[in-house]
Amino acid sequence: MIVAGIGCGRETSSEDIVSLIFVALSNFGIARENLTAIATETSKADERGIASAAQSLSIPILRCPVADLGRVADQVLTRSLRVQEIKGVPSIAEASALVAAGPNARLLGARVAANKVTCAIAIGEGS
Repeated sequence: MIVAGIGCGRETSSEDIVSLIFVALSNFGIARENLTAIATETSKADERGIASAAQSLSIPILRCPVADLGRVADQVLTRSLRVQEIKGVPSIAEASALVAAGPNARLLGARVAANKVTCAIAIGEGS
């Protein structure tokens, strides 16, 4: 399972999200067709930009509770002080990708960021 973990501002456009997903996939040599899902923290999953991005890519959004994000905090490569202050976890994009990718998940690299969007790619044994 290959998952794009997403963090973003509330009013972020789906175009900015999809564009960054394509950048991240390209960075790791992954074809778009191999992307299984978008993942994000539960409270962000219904935001218009994220929902529209998933719809345009024809993939599901996987919702990751904050408690689950905290359980993978030691595996993230990039930490955000702002996210730590607001959510109590060091990462949304990287942690969501790890949680959603399932057992033995690993990040392919550090998240990428642009236009108030962060995207991390993880691969794991989830279904």
